[in-house]
Amino acid sequence: MIRRRMPLRTRIVSWLAEWVSERRIIDLTPENLEYLRSLTFPARAPFTWLTGRISSQVDIWNTSFVTRDGADRPVRVYRPRGVGPHPLIVRFYGSGFVQGNLTSFDPFCSTLAEEVPAVILSVDYRLAPEHRAPQAALDAIDAVRWAPSVAPDCNADPTRLAVCGDSAGGNLAAVATQVIRDEGGPHISHQALIYPGVDLSMSFPSIRARAKGPMLTEPVLRVFTESYVGPEADPRDPLISPYWREDLSGLPPALVQTADLDPLRDEGLAYAGRLAEAGVPVRATNYLGSVHGFISFPGASLAAAQALLELVTELRRHLVPHAQFALD
Repeated sequence: MIRRRMPLRTRIVSWLAEWVSERRIIDLTPENLEYLRSLTFPARAPFTWLTGRISSQVDIWNTSFVTRDGADRPVRVYRPRGVGPHPLIVRFYGSGFVQGNLTSFDPFCSTLAEEVPAVILSVDYRLAPEHRAPQAALDAIDAVRWAPSVAPDCNADPTRLAVCGDSAGGNLAAVATQVIRDEGGPHISHQALIYPGVDLSMSFPSIRARAKGPMLTEPVLRVFTESYVGPEADPRDPLISPYWREDLSGLPPALVQTADLDPLRDEGLAYAGRLAEAGVPVRATNYLGSVHGFISFPGASLAAAQALLELVTELRRHLVPHAQFALD
């Protein structure tokens, strides 16, 4: 029998995360929303034992871009030191479309920037419920359109462009990739989707099979989905749920990583299957014993290091195809 049990350290951290945030998400008052959006871990021990360290080999600064409706959206830039130009990765953080902030992902983004190496543009898209669907998706599309123009300022190569996102960010990365394909560019070399939420109609079995989590529960998912989709939009609109786009042919190669104990597991694997059926080169990996969000908490997950190595390896393969890398 395949062992699917969660390691003790993951169980403890999952319980703490649920205790800190779940009740505030269920009761989404303005005060709780402000708290959830400002929540971050200090960049020092013992917190870095959980999140990992911020790379000292990466320069970090903030910039912004202007969306189609004239809004100025923040972007956090992670540029690796050394000879460039480097590949360019537009990254969308996971937030349930409701919570989150740019600085809380400094350890993950700086590590990814160093290891590929690549310039990471982490995009602060507009959040629900103030901004309903498809606003976050439109911001994501505009960010990918803008990215090549800022490449010279970041020592990056605009012709080697990828998108990456986890959870809600995986949704946005997938949507942006589809729309950019339809528009004819800019060319995207790879899409990395980490436990993506690609079906906001919540129709796959793992939503109910993993309704009690850990880390992400069905009640929390419903708050996120209702906050973003609202009462009038169709959750199966491809701008909201990329799984339901009819034609997936011609999309860039994809990595889809899922967590076996995650309510979003089935839709991520199903999307990978649809990509493969459409002729898109895809690598799909389901990490046993892992929970939603595990790659951002390497100190709590036995699988996080392997998932990060897989992510880095796939990005290197598609963005730096002729280079030789040594794995330490």
